[in-house]
Amino acid sequence: MFLAKRPPWSSQISRFCILPFHAVPWIVLWTRRVRYSGGSGDNATPVASGRLSKLFWPARMHVADVIGRVLERGQSLDSVELELERLHVDLDPFVVNRVLRSISDSEMAVRFYWWAESRPGFDHTQFAIAYVVSLLFVDSNFFLLSEFLERVRSQGVALHRSLYRILLSGYVRAGKFDSVIHTFDEMVTSGCREFGVDYNRFIGVLVKNCCFDLVEKYYSVALDKGFCLTSFTYSRWISALCQSERIELVERLLADMDKFGCFPDIWACNIYVDCLCKHNRLHDALKTLENMWIRGTNPDVVTYTTVVGCLCDNKQFAEAVELWEEMVRRGLKPDIVACGVLIFGLCKSDKVDEAFELALRMLSLNLELNVCIYNALISGFLRSGSINKAFKIISVMRTNGCEPDVVTYNIRLNHYCNTGMIKEAEKLIEEMEMSGIVNPDRYSYNQMLKGLCKAHQLDRAFGFVSDHMEVGGFCDIVSCNILIDAFCKAKKVSSALKLFKEMGYKGIQADAVTYGTLINGLYGVGYYYLAEEIFEQMLKARVVPNVNLYNIMLHNLCKAGQFEQAQKIFLQMIQKEVSPDIITFNTLIYWLGKCSRAIEAIDLFRDMTARGIEPDSLTFRYLISGLLEEGKATQAYEVWEYMLENGIILDRDVSDRLISMFKSNNK
Repeated sequence: MFLAKRPPWSSQISRFCILPFHAVPWIVLWTRRVRYSGGSGDNATPVASGRLSKLFWPARMHVADVIGRVLERGQSLDSVELELERLHVDLDPFVVNRVLRSISDSEMAVRFYWWAESRPGFDHTQFAIAYVVSLLFVDSNFFLLSEFLERVRSQGVALHRSLYRILLSGYVRAGKFDSVIHTFDEMVTSGCREFGVDYNRFIGVLVKNCCFDLVEKYYSVALDKGFCLTSFTYSRWISALCQSERIELVERLLADMDKFGCFPDIWACNIYVDCLCKHNRLHDALKTLENMWIRGTNPDVVTYTTVVGCLCDNKQFAEAVELWEEMVRRGLKPDIVACGVLIFGLCKSDKVDEAFELALRMLSLNLELNVCIYNALISGFLRSGSINKAFKIISVMRTNGCEPDVVTYNIRLNHYCNTGMIKEAEKLIEEMEMSGIVNPDRYSYNQMLKGLCKAHQLDRAFGFVSDHMEVGGFCDIVSCNILIDAFCKAKKVSSALKLFKEMGYKGIQADAVTYGTLINGLYGVGYYYLAEEIFEQMLKARVVPNVNLYNIMLHNLCKAGQFEQAQKIFLQMIQKEVSPDIITFNTLIYWLGKCSRAIEAIDLFRDMTARGIEPDSLTFRYLISGLLEEGKATQAYEVWEYMLENGIILDRDVSDRLISMFKSNNK
């Protein structure tokens, strides 16, 4: 197939402009040398023009060279006609092709071709047309290309299949997708003989551009004509469908491939298996894995890793371990990802002992475990309280040449801070600072700060920020939020407000968490007006409140009996497209019930379910309690029945009150 680029044998002459139409006196003397076939001087004899076109190839090559040099030097095509007349040579296909091969400018080639059409002996050859088309593609001269093709067609020239392929290739390279489709349709209707390779290439282009409707259309046409796609084309189509979340068609393609005796390649199979796992179609993924062995596209480590990960996500750990072992038995060497996916899955589900046994098995197979896998085991053992085993893992990783990183230290630091082991945490921070290898990061310092605040050591926490964090530039919004939260919990809102103001001086922008924490603290000590003032300040600063902050505002406004203001805040929440959660609705339902507005609470309950938020046991407890407070036993009983239908059990004390009131009303 011709490619849309200049052929390597073309002349390497430089680009030039459109030829000016003027005479060429210098060519006359040169052409006289090629008018005679042999001899010299007075004994030379002229040669008949008819013999030049067929018998004397060197002379014909000279004629083409003459024309080429004329064009190269910027002479007119009229002068070429004059010299040809003096040579008495017809402009046959050989000469035309030879001249075209010497031209590197597409516009000049087209003009020469159009002039040659009117010469005696000219014939439209597919080679000449193809060369001109190729030059036009190289120069991206699509307007002239369209004009040239239209003129060729108008003279009744039928394009050859090879020329259509050049056009298709050129349009694809140029990104002219509409022209690709139009050209292919024209080729099909032109009567050219079609081959399966044409449909494979064309459908491949459609697949690459994700034109799946067109792919199905031309695929059906190809099948009707007895053509089938290659395994490569099918594989690319399947891959594209999976990546575009259009998996429904893949099963049909696999059935067609089975009829034609082919199967997707490993790349497509892995993408398909991954897509099945993402849609939680574990059974189909396992079946595909089995079929791959049967059909000869042997699964690789990526295939097994994907399915093992899906099994872990579905808590099928025994099956995951068995599949991992099968991978090893079949001679595949698991990589870091294949080892990690199983270890991480087990540790995430608190099956750390099983994960540790599997890690030892991996080491026995001479598989290298990276620091992430060791960290998962250390974290898992610390969460389960197996401190000695966690430190044993640290020893094992060092023995195997894997040094702990900052995450390893942070896991230990997190454990010390959460369990109140502040001295050990401080020693670990000091060890990290002195090591010069694994330095504490922002997370390390913020975790230490959180531990000090949790231990109610606020003075030391403030000093830690000054001595360690500010010096190294580690004090950030997270650090400030931790301190503000600690001050508010300790009812030291003045210190919290002072820190809040200092944040602005230090260039630390308060976020929704900062405002929410501070507002909640102010409400907690009865500073209602100041809390609302901070809320308005937040809106002016264009900080978008999160759902937690809105819940804080709604709870405290309702608690203070400011239901109209709470309603405004709720509407503002909806307008800002902050989706209410179950806590939002439970808060409003609770306070409406407390204020003898249970009917409004039921309306809010309907709004909640309409938004797709599932009520929990607290929702029904607040609803029924509010209705009982107003003596609406019948409606409370209807809500209780709704609960039972949805499998939710009411608290014993509320159900006893409901039954007691219902019985007393029926006496």
